[in-house]
Amino acid sequence: MKQINAQVLSNAEIFGYREARYFLLRVNAPEIAAEGKPGQFCMIKCGPDSLLRRPLSIHAASPSGDIDFLYDNNRGRGKNWLSKIAAGSKLDIIGPLGNGFYIDRKMNNILLVAGGIGIAPLLYLAEKVIGLGKNVILLQGARCREGLYPDDLLPSGMENIKVVERPDNNNHLPLGKVTEFLPAHSNSADQIFACGPQAMLEAISNQVDNKAVTKPVQVSLEVRMGCGLGTCYGCSIKTRQGMQRVCKDGPVFNIKDIIWQEVRI
Repeated sequence: MKQINAQVLSNAEIFGYREARYFLLRVNAPEIAAEGKPGQFCMIKCGPDSLLRRPLSIHAASPSGDIDFLYDNNRGRGKNWLSKIAAGSKLDIIGPLGNGFYIDRKMNNILLVAGGIGIAPLLYLAEKVIGLGKNVILLQGARCREGLYPDDLLPSGMENIKVVERPDNNNHLPLGKVTEFLPAHSNSADQIFACGPQAMLEAISNQVDNKAVTKPVQVSLEVRMGCGLGTCYGCSIKTRQGMQRVCKDGPVFNIKDIIWQEVRI
C-alpha cells in the first residue's frame, strides 16, 4: 500500500446516458501499478474539503505505471468533483487496497458478468486472464444501449455478449436483465466473476442456490466505505464466516459466503 500524489494524464467521459455518465480517469502511479491486482481498489481524495476518500476499483494498469479508473460522475459530490479534474492536476491516492479475485490457473474458461459500472474491476481481470491464455466471455448488461461499454475499448481476444433492458429504434440487442441470460452461458464456464448492482448479485446468488448456476462465482462488492483501510468497520457485512470488512477482507467474496439480507450497497 502506498500514498502518493499522482499526476492526472487524462479524464474524460467515454460513454453513458441521462442517468449515468461514465468517465475514464488515467493517472501515473507506478508504485501502485506495480503492486495492484485485479479486484483491488484505491482510495482517492476528492476535493480539498473532503473528509472521506472515494473508493475506485482499478480498471486497468500498464507496465509504464499508468492506472485507469472508471466511475459514474452522478454518484455523489465527490465523483462529480472528480469529473472536473483536468490533465496535469495531482490527486492524493492510497492503494492498492483489499483482496482481489482469485484466478484458478487450472481453469480455462472464464465468464465475466457486468452490470453497468460493475465492469470497472472486471476489465483489468479480463486483461490478466487473456494474458494467461484463458478463454474469456463478457456478459454485460445495461439499462440501454448507451450504457454498454464501448467495443473499441475492450481487450482483444474476448467474446462480448450484450444485453439491454430498454428497447429503442436503433437497438437489435437481446432485451432483459443480464441474469436472465446467465444460466445458459454459465454451462461452458469454469469460473464466474461478477460485479454490478446489489439486485443483480442477489439474483445470481439465488441462481446458485437453486442450482441454475453450478460453477464457482466470485463477486466484487461496491459499498460505501469510511477509511478503506479496515480500521473504522463502517463497511462491515455479515457473512457465513462472521462479520467481514469489505475494504479489508474483500471487496471480492465467494458469492455463497455472503448473507445478502444484511448487505446494503
